[in-house]
Amino acid sequence: MSELSDEDRRTAERTGLAPSKIRFYETQGLIAPVQRQANGYREYLPHSVQLLQIIVTAQAGGFSLDEIRHLLPTAGMEKWNREKLIATLKHKVAEIELLQIRLRQNKTKLLEVIQYAETSNQPCGKHAERLMKKLTPLVRMRAASNNS
Repeated sequence: MSELSDEDRRTAERTGLAPSKIRFYETQGLIAPVQRQANGYREYLPHSVQLLQIIVTAQAGGFSLDEIRHLLPTAGMEKWNREKLIATLKHKVAEIELLQIRLRQNKTKLLEVIQYAETSNQPCGKHAERLMKKLTPLVRMRAASNNS
């Protein structure tokens, strides 16, 4: 494993990311390639830390790296595509709301299955058949959402 420069360590500490993760984001084009010093160490620009924090926050918010790539500012931190950013954020909120609806439906069905399983005195075969009938809509819904 190669020795880390002080700048690599500082950037890792400021972002909470491993240096390998920072280099991964660099190779993915999410942060600009960094200049190397004469000794081969990377020299990160101040806005790189801000970009890394944005990337981590966006990933935690459910954005894919491809979505993040299209949202990041260009030319350092000066040029944001405001309209695209707002549209993408609104789209993500709509996706989350749809997911919340699906999760509520799944939870309701699962609670029904649990209640039935806890209160039913039917033989195991009948019990399994009844449970499968209750779960079938969940399976179909999940398959439909995965295909869309």
